[in-house]
Amino acid sequence: MSMDGFIAGPDGEYDWIIMDPSFDFEGLFKEFDTFLMGRRTFEFTQKAGGATMRGPRTIVCSKTLRASDYPKITITDNAANTVRALKAKAGKDIWLFGRGSLFRSLLDAKLVDTIEVAVMPIALSQGIPLLPAGERSPRLRLLESKVLPSGIVTLNYAIQYRDSPKKPKKAKKSPTKRMHRTPR
Repeated sequence: MSMDGFIAGPDGEYDWIIMDPSFDFEGLFKEFDTFLMGRRTFEFTQKAGGATMRGPRTIVCSKTLRASDYPKITITDNAANTVRALKAKAGKDIWLFGRGSLFRSLLDAKLVDTIEVAVMPIALSQGIPLLPAGERSPRLRLLESKVLPSGIVTLNYAIQYRDSPKKPKKAKKSPTKRMHRTPR
């Protein structure tokens, strides 16, 4: 995202995003077995030739797409119920990828566990925000931060919903999935 909180320019442009060669994308992708995205992000990635990513399952949240038109993709019209079902099963984590409206709905449903962002060294001044208006957002607890050689700052936060403990006990590897939010 830009330093001032936008995940894309006003027309969805992302040419300002820096691809830092020191970032371990392969290692990141190994953490997930499910990619979750909304319809607009799916259509955007489809145009770019990457609607499905090798390995992890792709789930698209849409009330308008028909599953029969996309046999290699799981289409759901109820994101919250789908995420609850995924989190109840053992497996790797879920990566919520793309625009903010799906993120907002799942955050309001208390289904997002961590937020991981890469802050680009640019101020866009306008565009698509990381998080659209909605219920009051929960507090965040910084888990990790890192400055990359390109000037990108990566931030990883745990979400502390009002009814969750202030400092959760450090648990061993949980058999349930965590829901991550990473903007495109």
